[in-house]
Amino acid sequence: MRLTSLRLENWRNFRRAEVPLARRVFLVGPNASGKSNLLEAIRFLRDVADPRGGFQEAVDRRHGVSQVRCLHARQHSDVVIDVTMDMNMDMERDTELHSLAQVAKRVPHATAALLSALQVHGMTSEVPHAVWILIDRKARMPTLVHPRLEVLRASGAARDHGIETRMIEGVPVRLTSPAKTVADCFRYRRHVGLEVALEALRAYLRGPQDARPGRRSGSRVDALVDAAKADRIYTVLRPYLEALV
Repeated sequence: MRLTSLRLENWRNFRRAEVPLARRVFLVGPNASGKSNLLEAIRFLRDVADPRGGFQEAVDRRHGVSQVRCLHARQHSDVVIDVTMDMNMDMERDTELHSLAQVAKRVPHATAALLSALQVHGMTSEVPHAVWILIDRKARMPTLVHPRLEVLRASGAARDHGIETRMIEGVPVRLTSPAKTVADCFRYRRHVGLEVALEALRAYLRGPQDARPGRRSGSRVDALVDAAKADRIYTVLRPYLEALV
């Protein structure tokens, strides 16, 4: 399932806007032109649909309707976010997972990470333009033409911590755990963007806590802290984490 068009009325700096959405979209424009506000409309819908959220929760997170209503909305003050959707979710997901399986076959030492791992874990609204992988600092650079790769390097704990294996199309695919994926997004924030890292952090914290006997309710946060320390970015992550927990 994916959005194919988005219509906004009185949303932030948009009095009216209609945006067709292809499978891959690039937003380009000067500062303060509304790029972030357009993405925020999609995040708002995600928060409304979240079983742990809902409409009121989504509004409260944005400090009330007055904070999202366009300042120019006078006569007609209703805020509208209208979308059309393609319901072929399985086809879209199968295509992305097929790419992961193909890369795992041809680059078996690589670990799916960052946006690719976020997508597998259901923790992002982004559609990766490539398969993101993590390899050893001294490993040979893969030379695949297709699928397109985004390659990052690491060593030691930053390379080995929090690795899971999933079977996709009968192929064992190595990928980073949810906690390690979030930590990596902050470690490589210049590559994926701080907004993506923050979205991943919020999605991770909304996830289920560990309810196993003998485990503290904060064990999910503990796992994230351990991953951040393995990546040596705990001091970077800590203020964001403290603000959200």
